[in-house]
Amino acid sequence: MTKKDLTQLNIRLRSLAIFRGLLTDPVMESLLDYLAQLEDGVPRQAVSCYSRFVSRLYGAGCPALSKYVEQLAGDDENPYIRVIGQGQTPRPEMVECLRHELQTLQAVADLTPAALRAGLDWEGYLPGFPTEPTDIAASYRRRCEHIGKLGYGMYARHRMFYVGDAGQILPVRSPDKIRLSSLVDYRPQQQIILDNTLALLAGKPAANILLTGDAGTGKSSTVKAVVNELSYKGLRILQVRKEQLHAIPGILDELNSNPLKFILFIDDLSFQKDDDNFSALKAILEGSVSAKSRNVVIYATSNRRHLVKETFSGRDGDDVHRNDTMQEMLSLSERFGIQVTFQKPDKKTYLGIVHHLAQEAGITLPPEELELLAERYALGRGGRSARAARQFIDGLAARQ
Repeated sequence: MTKKDLTQLNIRLRSLAIFRGLLTDPVMESLLDYLAQLEDGVPRQAVSCYSRFVSRLYGAGCPALSKYVEQLAGDDENPYIRVIGQGQTPRPEMVECLRHELQTLQAVADLTPAALRAGLDWEGYLPGFPTEPTDIAASYRRRCEHIGKLGYGMYARHRMFYVGDAGQILPVRSPDKIRLSSLVDYRPQQQIILDNTLALLAGKPAANILLTGDAGTGKSSTVKAVVNELSYKGLRILQVRKEQLHAIPGILDELNSNPLKFILFIDDLSFQKDDDNFSALKAILEGSVSAKSRNVVIYATSNRRHLVKETFSGRDGDDVHRNDTMQEMLSLSERFGIQVTFQKPDKKTYLGIVHHLAQEAGITLPPEELELLAERYALGRGGRSARAARQFIDGLAARQ
């Protein structure tokens, strides 16, 4: 590759329209800086820009430039992929533009250290990077064909999200990696949630689910484990705090055009007297226009089956009015299509969980001693639960 070729590549990159967002990527940005300095013919500045480019490529954790460009293009949220994600057909002009831009990105992916340094007036050492063959166009074609499973943008890179204080959707950088195989017992409850989620992924009618029961029985862990099991099928989870329920209609508007499937997860749900969030959730579950989504379900957990604390029964007014109010409040849980109950485990189940987790952790205490210590721990924690079993085993493992 000649210096003239690199100059032409610089111009081609700067002409990107569909993939224009890639130009703000730190690695691509530093590559453009290098190409510009190379064209200006200032060796000292060009050498500095080249080393900055390689440093950022190393820092990205993907030192092969070809694979980095392939991943960058595949995950990019651009006008073309949004059209594909909505099940529409791109206009011919956009298809032609995509073809040319993929060729440009392929030219970048094919760059070797020697080719990139062509025309650079410097004989000293400069860092290199590995090269691997790749087909950018074929990779992007596969992305478009399987958009319902792979997604795009941050939804391609992450599987768990939360709503920030400003109402924006943000990825969870260190998601819980729990799997269903790590959750002992509660198989019937897990299967109900799994089957409903599979229906969602298959495009069939899926219900909103309320998971109730004693604290520490694995309600939240089950939901997260289902996501970890099915994320490869295109499932994502978005956690919404109770005070953010008013934002759900807007969130649904944003997610409705996304090709992936989503669980809106509300953990530890309950309401106090005169809680405005109660009405917001009630409207959503009753089926407002914005809540009827083909790709979103709501899963909520609560330690209370009726969600509303008994202080609601203390409302002022005559008996009929108070009774009507109570019935409205207590019926909220009935608006979930499916209710799944997680009961606190009995002694046999609790000890079974302990033995299973101990085996996983490599703890080799005699069974009698393990059970005695586990029961003593549960007594100190206020009762038996799957969470208590996990905490007990984690404590033993830390002392080994």
